[in-house]
Amino acid sequence: MTAFREAMRRVITGDNAGGQSVVILDGGPSAMSGDADLGGLFEIWEDSTSAALDPRDHADLGTTRAVLGPRPGNVQVRWFVVSPLPDDVPKPQLDAMVRSVFAGFEGDRHIIDQSRHPAMHETHSIDVICLLQGDVSLVLEAGETRIKPGQVVIQRGTNHAWVAHGGPALLLAVLIDRPMAGT
Repeated sequence: MTAFREAMRRVITGDNAGGQSVVILDGGPSAMSGDADLGGLFEIWEDSTSAALDPRDHADLGTTRAVLGPRPGNVQVRWFVVSPLPDDVPKPQLDAMVRSVFAGFEGDRHIIDQSRHPAMHETHSIDVICLLQGDVSLVLEAGETRIKPGQVVIQRGTNHAWVAHGGPALLLAVLIDRPMAGT
């Protein structure tokens, strides 16, 4: 994951006391959760979709602790890294390892069925995901789709996983909280 640190730069704008637009934050992610071998989440920004926008507020809204999905009523922006899974670990142990990583960012309850892939999980948000570096596949219950850098996935609350090919991959995600139909 350290290979991607240079690419993970946050430039956040706001207004100064005179009402002029300025850079208020310039640096790396504010919070990280994950595992150096399996991947992780790197928070950029999380904000309410219902609160009034105030460019004079200079608070760093990168969360202090990464969580899988946006909090109710919020939009979350993050980088995430997907690494190839080790192929020398027995499946039950690998499933437990992945579940433990997900527990670190409150995502273990989103793992429904690990039979297709250890990291299969369902999110309750609309996720706009762009592959920045690397080579990944999006694994779904009834198929798998290869994604190349610059391509975008709109993930709509479905059970899914990511598989990295040939090394770690860096993705950018915008997650928008949405209630699931029928809940």
